[in-house]
Formats: sequence, structure tokens, C-alpha cells
Amino acid sequence: MNSIDTVIFDLDGTLLYTLEDLKDSVNFALDKMHYPLRSLCEVREFVGNGIYRLIEQSVPAKTTVEKINETFEIFKSHYIVNCNNKTEPYLNIIDLLKNLKENGYKLAIVSNKNQDAVQILSNIYFKDLIEVAIGATETIQKKPAPDTVYKAIEELGSSCNHSIYVGDSEVDIATAKNANIPCVSVSWGFRAKEFLIAQGASIIIDKPLELFTMLNELKTGV
Repeated sequence: MNSIDTVIFDLDGTLLYTLEDLKDSVNFALDKMHYPLRSLCEVREFVGNGIYRLIEQSVPAKTTVEKINETFEIFKSHYIVNCNNKTEPYLNIIDLLKNLKENGYKLAIVSNKNQDAVQILSNIYFKDLIEVAIGATETIQKKPAPDTVYKAIEELGSSCNHSIYVGDSEVDIATAKNANIPCVSVSWGFRAKEFLIAQGASIIIDKPLELFTMLNELKTGV
């Protein structure tokens, strides 16, 4: 991980605690469809592969594609106006981003969350800190395909040789591997540390500011 000057972050479970708002919108949609509601723990397990997959897993087994799509549209409409009711940055995330920015690092978000929601939340919390925010669209493959990571690196004017990816899930580990860049896994997100280790995580940090310390040590050769 020598000469790292670009840090690409996952959003949900890495920079922001978004689980409560996701659960509320999932359950709003499920209730509208007269389906059983989901617990916070269930929604935690379902996130990471995009919001359509979240709804696929949240609806009852054997739900038709037509009904899944209907539930998905209800979820999207609710979430886009309720995505910041209970959402907040994890402790010391803003301090981490400020330290990185002040020390010349290029910063981006790459998420499987819908692009509209990514842009809204990025503008609210990280407007002056993170230059590029890429979410899921119909025009580019989502994680764990490396396409969105490559797009972020290109927009930042960087290269894979100078980049790392930071995330909280098995999807993020696979994404970094597919992009051929190092992955730093975080233990404060939506997956347990033991699970991340089992999924092949090689670098795990427990507090946000550990990332800045680690990168600073690499830069100074400590």
C-alpha cells in the first residue's frame, strides 16, 4: 500500500449509519403491500447488494416479480424523502475526512445505494470533503463489479496503484479484489468482525481515525 493518495469509501455502514432509515422505508413498503414487517437485524443482513436486492430479500418467499417491483417502487419513493430522518455519520468520521482532505488525499464514495440517495446524503454530510460520489444507476455495473470504483478513480484523476477501498461488508472485500486494489475493512458497520475475517478481510480497523494513522505511517515510512 505504498504511495496511497486516493481513498474510496463505501457509504452505508462505513461513513453513515443508515440502517434505521432503510428499515423504516422497507417496512413502509411491506406494510403497504400487506406483507410481514422486517426487524432491524434482518435488514442489516439484507443490505450491501443494492436496494432492489434488499427488497427481494425483504418480501415473502415466492413473491412474484411484479409484486417485488411494486414493493420496490414504494420503497424508493418513501426512502428518497426519508433517507435522513435517523441517519448520521459514525463517530469521528468527519474528523477522519477532514484530516485526509487537509493532507491532500483524493476522496470518493462508491455505493450500491441508488445514485439519487447517495448524492443527497453526500451533499448533506460531505459536501466540502468528498469530491466524487457514485451510486447505483442503470448505466454501470454495481459492486462487486469494479466498474464504479474505476469510474471514481478516473474522475479523481488517480490510478489503481495509488488507491484503496474502505468498506464494511463482504461485497466491499470482493469489489476491492475485483478492482485489484487493497481493501480496508471496518468493524463498526453492518457486518461482524469475525464475519469479515471469514470473508477474507486482511486489514480491519476498529475506529475511523486508525485509517488516517495507518496511511500517515505508510507515507512517512514509520
